[in-house]
Amino acid sequence: MTRDTPDDTGATDGTGGERGDGSEPRASPGVPEAGRDEQPSIFVPDDGERAGGSEADESEADERPATDGGVESATGGSDSAELDPDAYDPVDVFPGGDLDLREGADSCYKCTSCDTSCPVAEVDDEFPGPKFQGPEQWRLKRKDDHDIDESITSCSNCMRCDDACPSSVPLSQMHNEARGQFVEEQMEKLSVEYVRNRILANYRTSARLASVFPRTASFAMNFGPVRWAMEKTLGIPKERDFPEFATETFREWWKARGGAQVEDPDKRVAYFHGCYSNYNTPEVGKAMVRVYEHFGYEVMVPPQKCSGTPMFANGMLKDARRHAETNVESLIDAIGEGADVIASCTSCSMSLRQEYPELFDIHGIEDVSEHTYEALEYLRIHEDLEGELAGSELADDRSYAYHAPCHARNQGLARQAVETFRDVDGVNMEDVGDSCSGISGTYGWKEEKYEKSMKIGEEMFEHMEDAEGDVGMTECPTCAMQMEHGTGYEIKHPLQLLEETVGA
Repeated sequence: MTRDTPDDTGATDGTGGERGDGSEPRASPGVPEAGRDEQPSIFVPDDGERAGGSEADESEADERPATDGGVESATGGSDSAELDPDAYDPVDVFPGGDLDLREGADSCYKCTSCDTSCPVAEVDDEFPGPKFQGPEQWRLKRKDDHDIDESITSCSNCMRCDDACPSSVPLSQMHNEARGQFVEEQMEKLSVEYVRNRILANYRTSARLASVFPRTASFAMNFGPVRWAMEKTLGIPKERDFPEFATETFREWWKARGGAQVEDPDKRVAYFHGCYSNYNTPEVGKAMVRVYEHFGYEVMVPPQKCSGTPMFANGMLKDARRHAETNVESLIDAIGEGADVIASCTSCSMSLRQEYPELFDIHGIEDVSEHTYEALEYLRIHEDLEGELAGSELADDRSYAYHAPCHARNQGLARQAVETFRDVDGVNMEDVGDSCSGISGTYGWKEEKYEKSMKIGEEMFEHMEDAEGDVGMTECPTCAMQMEHGTGYEIKHPLQLLEETVGA
């Protein structure tokens, strides 16, 4: 494997830093240069003064109405279309930031599509909605250095607003930056809320410790008095059932089987399994490996940390960056060996695809974004799944109530499971609608948000119960928690059904 490392001259690896060989610094991947709306503004003086002009120029200026800088005036002005830089004074309306969001903010024309699509705003009358949390708060902060409004912590980061906006305003990016700034600068670091959120955001750390004694941890975390104590001390609702920890993690299974069973340098994928498939549902990861090997892929499982999704939702951007640096380095190595990146969790694929390049300037991050796919999506693109499944039949009939996660919808994958299995004999896949499940990662794991999360999920629960089957299906592990919690149904991942269908 090859990696970009500093050479003997002290040149950097392309992260935008100074190079010791005296050459120009490389551009930082993922960090846009100042956009046209972030450039210094200009104006035509309205007092007749023109910098460096002659008396004749001044006399002429008195007779001409000021315009917006060279565009002919509607009132008969005759400015030259050629702009003279000496004739204008630069004005920095907003101070420059690390990321250029001015153009996106100016694209918002207050249609409120984002607000009407927001599941939190629908059930929480005190939440001002995505429009305020995004472009309006961004303008206030840039212009007058306002504090970030505390309501930003009520955003669940479902990102449905991104999908709803007709003007492509980077709403979730604005929310992530605002939430990160609020947590960093305004939240009390010794508060119960901060400690609780830090624990929830760093689920990988808790899961790794619990996996040392998985049975004991699973029992203790769901023991009544422990649950009561966690609610009283940390604000984690006692109504929530903690997921069980696997007695053998996915990575332990992968190591025990001897790694990949198929070798093909021309057909490789790097599996980003995420935290949940490793520590809680390794059966999903196993299904992914077997299905891909069935189609002749060599599966790689590179070193990795959390995708950062729960950290983004809780404003822990420094934590997320540390994890992202490890992930990007490992995944870039795999991409360099001819692999595409595959995730079985739609929140993980969304994080690698969209949130990483929006928020971080890590070298190679754009390549990771461009080479990342959701697992079923990749097979539908590169394999003849329709032909593979044609005529296939299961031993017994199955009916599933399928829920498309919000982060799947944002990637255009809302109906992929329904479309994949609709022609399989003996499989009835029923879409339960486009409502949000309500849990939104860690949002529904907070005592003050629990009732709201259940209210958001009511429509999904009702549709599931009206569906023919009593087994749910989704690609998102936290949506699966909410589906099971609200209905009592067993929940499966599409890869598990695909494994059985193709006989992998």
